Amino acid sequence: MDFISKYGLLGFMTALPTTPHFMDYDTAYLPKNHFIKEESMPADKYAELFFPFIKLDYIKSKDQTVFNVSGDREILALAMTFGDSPMALNMSFQREYAERYDWLTTLFKDLAFSFMSSFLYYTDFDNIDEPTRDIYRRGMAAFGGIAPTYHISLLDKPTIVWDFHSLLLGVQMMFSFMLTDETKPLRCCKHCSMAFAATHPNALFCSARCKNQFNVYKSRGKKQ
Repeated sequence: MDFISKYGLLGFMTALPTTPHFMDYDTAYLPKNHFIKEESMPADKYAELFFPFIKLDYIKSKDQTVFNVSGDREILALAMTFGDSPMALNMSFQREYAERYDWLTTLFKDLAFSFMSSFLYYTDFDNIDEPTRDIYRRGMAAFGGIAPTYHISLLDKPTIVWDFHSLLLGVQMMFSFMLTDETKPLRCCKHCSMAFAATHPNALFCSARCKNQFNVYKSRGKKQ
């Protein structure tokens, strides 16, 4: 809840389907995920999962779906801002948009589990047998990162531009890059055990304070 208060809801509605343009179709197709078991759902029924407190008001034509924003200045401003984006992106910024709390906690638990599986695998590698290593590998393989779409833009050189239609995709992408980064990896502080982004490959502590406290406790232990 602290994360949501600071950064907003994650945008499950646009992240889970095969396309954030699902409202333009009759059916929303859902790759395997930890939140919805169905492989497909009627698009309107899928959208209703994220608007449990109001009845959705939209007009569906042959090739486009338009949400009714008349009479609400803020929502009209959103519609103009995201005019070239999927309609569902506009919907996910409306005040009635909601996400299930258990989905939010499941996501962060998945990220924590994936981080600890990776961290402990390499930390304990020499002290565990092969079957245990295989359990770690299987646990890591269960991490279901949702891949964002991208396009290539001709800037100073051909450049990949990622299309993030939700905060969820951005968080998972950054987590994946940081977990596999060799120069600034995600680590677990040797003193407080909190996860942190290391400033260099050999960093063991999240802060100078933790490093000093660890050395003080270590020194006291030796004296005892």
